[in-house]
Amino acid sequence: MKKILLFGRLNDVVKEINKELSELFYVQVCDLKSESSREMLAVVNPALVIVSLVGTSEYDKDLLVTLVNKYGDIPVITVGTEREKKTFLPFYRYRQFEHIERPLERGEILEAACRRLNLELNLKGNERALKEKSLKKTVLVVDDDPVTLRGLREMLKEDFNVTVATSGTQAMTSIGKQMPDLILLDYEMPVCDGRQTLDMIRSDSECKNIPVIFLTGISDREHIEAVVKLKPQGYLLKPASRDTLIEAIKKNIG
Repeated sequence: MKKILLFGRLNDVVKEINKELSELFYVQVCDLKSESSREMLAVVNPALVIVSLVGTSEYDKDLLVTLVNKYGDIPVITVGTEREKKTFLPFYRYRQFEHIERPLERGEILEAACRRLNLELNLKGNERALKEKSLKKTVLVVDDDPVTLRGLREMLKEDFNVTVATSGTQAMTSIGKQMPDLILLDYEMPVCDGRQTLDMIRSDSECKNIPVIFLTGISDREHIEAVVKLKPQGYLLKPASRDTLIEAIKKNIG
């Protein structure tokens, strides 16, 4: 049973979160103002930290600073209103942090905990159980053509977890929710094309090293040279065969 450390004032919000998670996780509740709150991180060694922002202030930032500096590999979910979140805005530039706005919908905190811990919730009658998700690598496919997206997903889903996006902006949102191991990126897209999308990826310190393979439907020399100058991990001409795609992906991420 995975351990979750739940920080917050001992109020109804914390009780609600504890009640929802305690059936499937070992939940240790710690008062945010407790002097031992930092020590609990080392003692409990949690797989996930949840922080209720109810009643927090500038003086409560120390805990989040500790999480960033000493426990960067532990995912953190904060729960609060937009107003409560504003005090801690600088922390959300780290992908370690995710915010859920309250009031919470039924099952929302459980769904978020499962997602951050790469767990799958199974329902058997009235019983609930957790299992580890597939260890397949994740490939994000970005293309403005829905037909192309469906085709690529079908080609790859047997070997990889496949997520899709229809634009550069949507791709960045997807990356924020789930960091892919590799990105297949259409070079010719309206509004925000492949080059601009690659610029956005590389300007983000946390995802700049994700391998990117361009997909392009234009094969003239000038076009290919322009693609190569961007120094992607590869480029493929459309339509690419399944074997070619798999080979190119595995060359970069195994």
